[in-house]
Amino acid sequence: MALKKVALEIGMGTDIRGGDYTKAAVRALRDALWHNSLTIATALGKSSDDMVVEVLIGVPKPDQVDTAQVLAVLPHGTGTVKVFEGGLEIDNEAGTDKTVIAQAAAIVRLDL
Repeated sequence: MALKKVALEIGMGTDIRGGDYTKAAVRALRDALWHNSLTIATALGKSSDDMVVEVLIGVPKPDQVDTAQVLAVLPHGTGTVKVFEGGLEIDNEAGTDKTVIAQAAAIVRLDL
C-alpha cells in the first residue's frame, strides 16, 4: 500500500491587530478544515484517524510561527507542518502595529 492524496483543503487567516503570525496561521488552517466534512476515509473503509495530513503555511516571517500550535488544530489523524515565506503583512498608518494574512493548505493522504 502507499499514501495517496485524497483531498486538498485551502484556507486564509488573519491577525488584524498584533502581528501574530501563529494566530494567523492557526486561523488559516481552521478556515481550510472547518468548512469541510471529509467522509472519504470512512467511504474507503478507513478511520478518520488514519489520515496523514501535510499542512503548508505561508506567512511573511516563517520563523515566527509556532508549528506545534498549528498542528494542534488537526482534529483527526497525524500531521506535519511546513512554513514558507508568503502571505501579507500590512502596517498601520502609525507604523506601530500590523495585520498579518496567512494562507494554509492541508493535503490529506490515506494509505490505499
